[in-house]
Amino acid sequence: MSIPTNSWEKKRVCVTGGAGFLGSYVTAKLRERGAKEIFIPRIEDYDLVRPEDIKRLLDDSRPDVIIHLAAHVGGIGANREHPAEFFYDNLMMGVQLIHQAWLRGIEKFVALGTVCAYPKFTPVPFKEDDIWDGYPEETNAPYGLAKKMLLVQSQAYREQYGFNSIFLLPVNLYGPRDNFDPRSSHVIPALIRKCLEAQDSGVEEIVVWGDGSPTREFLYVEDAAEGIVMATEKYDGSDPVNLGSGREISIKDLALLIARLTGFEGRMVFDTSKPNGQPRRALDTTRAEKYFGFRAGTDFEQGLQKTIDWYREARKR
Repeated sequence: MSIPTNSWEKKRVCVTGGAGFLGSYVTAKLRERGAKEIFIPRIEDYDLVRPEDIKRLLDDSRPDVIIHLAAHVGGIGANREHPAEFFYDNLMMGVQLIHQAWLRGIEKFVALGTVCAYPKFTPVPFKEDDIWDGYPEETNAPYGLAKKMLLVQSQAYREQYGFNSIFLLPVNLYGPRDNFDPRSSHVIPALIRKCLEAQDSGVEEIVVWGDGSPTREFLYVEDAAEGIVMATEKYDGSDPVNLGSGREISIKDLALLIARLTGFEGRMVFDTSKPNGQPRRALDTTRAEKYFGFRAGTDFEQGLQKTIDWYREARKR
């Protein structure tokens, strides 16, 4: 079921996680396209780990389309401290929501996976067909495997029931309104915060987890939102699809770049007692362009500068 751009005003859309970082951009993209009935469940009202709350959500929202962005997420530290919660919460949310959506005849379901689902030593760039060729990196395997089960479910429900669900695999996101909480943030907001706080306090060094050698790919959040909405509009297949920017950068180079953009002139100390995480991460993004015409459009340095500028202002409030 493709959704022409001009037909969103006729669709009722439920965006789980719509009040969050990525969700706020996805809902903005939907509104730009004319969507008028967007239901955003709040965690205070609907605990999506509970089956009865999922049923009540669908009773209340009566959606034609579900875009499932809600997730229990965090950086390496949070994944190490809460592996059971990350596995259970993400699995239960997704599996039950897909099942109930099928039971109610929802027209289309969009499930978001994670780059953490890929095997630890996947050849770079990661191709979607490599996703089953090994076990994920240990520090985030419970989270990655829970999300990967939604791919299995999506494909199984399409095969047996003809249920139209798709599965997208985004790389790590960044941008304004990201999570800057040091207990759970990912690497870009964590480094931005460390650099700015070091400047404020006159500290001459900041500590970076690991030895700096791992590589990562990052996707600007607004680009990710555009890719998700484009896939919702144009893609109706079983194959998982990567969403990325096509740029790989080492953690060391990332830290030096953020230091330059924030104006931090001190030293970088790499704490090798902390885990590196997956050795390399970079996606093959040709499938997204082929299937629904998506290519990331934001220059990495410009995206970082927008993120830094937003956080500087947010700290003043």
